[in-house]
Amino acid sequence: MSLETIDVYDAARYEIGIPHQDFQLLRAQAPVFRHADPQVPEGFWAVTRHPDVVRVSRSSELFSSSRRTAILGEMSEEARAQQQLMMLNMDPPAHTRLRSLVNRGFTPRVIAQMREHLRLASEVIVDKALAAGTGDFVELVAADLPLIVIAELMGVPLEDRHRLFEWSNRLASATDLQLEEGGDAATAVFEIYEYANNLGATKRANPADDIVTKLTSPDENGEALSELEFDLFFLLLMFAGNETTRNAITGGMIAMINNPGQWERLRADPDLAPTAADEIVRWVSPVNAFRRTATQDLELGGQLIRENDKVVIFYSSANFDEDVFTDPYTFDIGRSPNPHIGFGGGGAHFCLGRHLAILEIEQMYRVLVERVRRVELLEPPTRLRSNFVNGVTAMPVRFVPA
Repeated sequence: MSLETIDVYDAARYEIGIPHQDFQLLRAQAPVFRHADPQVPEGFWAVTRHPDVVRVSRSSELFSSSRRTAILGEMSEEARAQQQLMMLNMDPPAHTRLRSLVNRGFTPRVIAQMREHLRLASEVIVDKALAAGTGDFVELVAADLPLIVIAELMGVPLEDRHRLFEWSNRLASATDLQLEEGGDAATAVFEIYEYANNLGATKRANPADDIVTKLTSPDENGEALSELEFDLFFLLLMFAGNETTRNAITGGMIAMINNPGQWERLRADPDLAPTAADEIVRWVSPVNAFRRTATQDLELGGQLIRENDKVVIFYSSANFDEDVFTDPYTFDIGRSPNPHIGFGGGGAHFCLGRHLAILEIEQMYRVLVERVRRVELLEPPTRLRSNFVNGVTAMPVRFVPA
């Protein structure tokens, strides 16, 4: 393998897993690498080392999420203008204002109140899986908990959970998440907007004790999300809060099956669940990469980056950086410290729901190791064809009760 043959952009590469060999070579020989891009003649800069990814993440003034959005692929001016209204694709100060409003629903107090409910929901899910005996781990176990959480956070009726699941799948399956007119992803976005709009209107008319009411009501300064801002945030939360946690739970189980000693270790000491949850996020790296655009000429990793150059930060490489993690290719549920950047490298876009996601993974695995002796793969998992989301679409298993 040589730098000339490196390709960490092709979505098909990720159908067999993270291309670790490519990333390892890039970190060693070209940590900021001019990579070919099928849509951009001059290519993009692939940033693969942990410190460089953190620097880009924390320097919104130098690396913009807004100029060309944070989405990897290119899109029309019209689609880009719409995407730039979403918090994911904003820079401060617009991002700061929106995040401060949204943050009201994700305070430590709000999350702490969900611990017992997450435990009970996990018990119901695992008991149903055990009763079934065999089936798709994604649908039986991993998908339901984040859907329940989002439904409850947003005040979505439980009978509508299947719609969230379907919409999320359609978005994740879209190549590079390009939401061009006429595509299935674009149709899903329209349906999500329509649903969110009706939900917001209902909560404005009938306030309740949920995040939607908080978001659509003025704060102490009289600020509230506009109708469009709320619709866009609902789309972001529905996708990010569902897709990433579901794939972390599934990818974590694959890691446990491949490392049975770690599964038995967790069964013997369930209090390792918090560090296990962090290691699962590092190992799976549910979000593979985000894009930034340089706002001026600058130096990064010994390379001259020009203004408006496309820069892609690869979390799934940084989370296996040999200079940061001891034995990075060893799955270790007791790993400490664990400075993974599975929720981003800090800065303005550090994941808003990271504490909730870790709590979901922790509670699910506490219940799994208590009630399940082992999980056996019946067929190899089917992975998502995407360079954006490290996902598993199906995983047939057998559950052996404890």
